[in-house]
Formats: sequence, C-alpha cells, structure tokens
Amino acid sequence: MKKFYIITNSSKDEGLTVTKEIVGYLKAQGCQCTIQTERDRDPNAGYHYTNVKLIPEDADCVIVLGGDGTLLQAARDVIDRQIPLLGINMGTLGYLAEIDRDSIGPAIDHLIRDEYEIERRMMLTGDMYRGREIIASDIALNDIVIVRDGPMRMVRFKNYVNGEFLNTYTADGIIISTPTGSTGYSLSVGGPIVSPGASMIMMTPIAPHTLNTRSIIFSSEDEITVEIAQGKSKGDAKAIASFDGDTDLTMTTGDRIVIRRAKPDTQIIKISNLSFLEVLRQKMSTS
Repeated sequence: MKKFYIITNSSKDEGLTVTKEIVGYLKAQGCQCTIQTERDRDPNAGYHYTNVKLIPEDADCVIVLGGDGTLLQAARDVIDRQIPLLGINMGTLGYLAEIDRDSIGPAIDHLIRDEYEIERRMMLTGDMYRGREIIASDIALNDIVIVRDGPMRMVRFKNYVNGEFLNTYTADGIIISTPTGSTGYSLSVGGPIVSPGASMIMMTPIAPHTLNTRSIIFSSEDEITVEIAQGKSKGDAKAIASFDGDTDLTMTTGDRIVIRRAKPDTQIIKISNLSFLEVLRQKMSTS
C-alpha cells in the first residue's frame, strides 16, 4: 500500500497531533496521504461522517483514528467504494479499532509492506415501509435497533421471516444484529456473542414482557421484517428505528422495516496477532 486517506475524530485527537505524526511518517516512507479535516464535513451532504467524494479514486486504504464508533460511521459511508479500513483506537481497546497509539508505527510498516489480512464483515440493509411505499433506507455494520418512543409503555413487534409470521414480542424494543454487532447493544441485553467472521443475523428483544423470551439466530440469507403492531392502549404506537446508533427513523403503527444482508461487505484490515477471543477476554476481564 502506498496511498492513504485518513479520517480523524478530532475530539479524540485534539489538534490532530497523532494524525500529523502519521502523515509525516507516511510521507517519509514515500507514501501519499490525504486527511479529512473538520471543514470537509457537511452535515447536510447526505453522509454520516465521511465525505466519500473527497477520497482519491486510487486510495489503497482508509486509516480511521478514533474508536469503534468512528469506524462504524466511516464503514457505512465508504461501503460502495470497497476500500479496506484500518482502525486506530485513541481510547480503550476496541473490537473493530484494534491498533493502539503505541502500535501505530509498526502497523503502518506492515501496511506498506503489504503484510496484513482483510476480514470481511457482513452488513445489514433496512427498508422502512409505510403501506407499500419505501419512505427510508439505510445500512448498518453493527445493528438496526427499533425502540419505543414516548410514554413508558411497551410496543408490540410483529416479526416475519421470509414473509412467514414468526412471533410477536411485547417489549421496549428489538435488536437485529450482525455478528460484528453481537458484542454491542445486543450483548448488553442478553444476546449471544458471535465470532465476527460468521454469517448470520441475530434477533434480540429489549426488556420483553415474557421473561423466558430468548434471542433467535437466522441465516444471513433470511429476510427479517419487523412491524409495529397495534397495542392494547388507544392511539398509535410510536417507535424509533436506529442504524448503528446514528440514523433515526420515526415509526408508527403499521410501519415495518424489511432487513436483509447487504450485498457489499465491510473490509477491515487486520494486522495485530490479537485474536477476537483475546480481545473478548480482555474486555470481559475489565468490565
């Protein structure tokens, strides 16, 4: 690799101190490097974090400085370009951004010498329907979460798999997760931990009314539909659908989201010999 694009969460790299060090190091090795700065970001431009139009067409790699959250947003923005991402964690050990500040130099050396692996992580797409009309669509690397909105009352979620009725959850919400997202919100509400290289979709209710309700695991080829059902109380139910904790869509009774595996995968560069199991063990020992 010789041509790089850097995306920095400036709140975690104040003054772009580390970013500038990386740029200097890359240029000293004869590499080309472009930085996305805060002034390049336009919240009204239709992207989440990264203005993909500014990434050079011949870029070999996107280096993301921040943490797992920054990498999630960058992944959603660059998915159609299929550029591999390397995450550098500016805080605690991450599941996605596995390179820490002390390992930046050796990591870059590995990139330049093409000594790395690329892990492909499945993503989800979600189309929100009101009647027969698609009124919104988005993509997620971690999860699509649908939660109640408004007063403290549960919502009824009618769930379908490949067009066939599965069940109804009465709950605070429901999480549809990828293996990558299994260590996020899904885990905190009792969902299973899944190896990130697997291909499957998890459905996990949030605070279900029925206490023995458990997560359900589906094939990555299955199509999951979640519909907001009419509750026992008068008036329409209200809910919010969130994609990777970012995009929020307002839902009401009768609205539904059809969730499928996205055609493109996210490409994550892996340099460290630290396995997923070791990261998991370290995370759990400090939680």
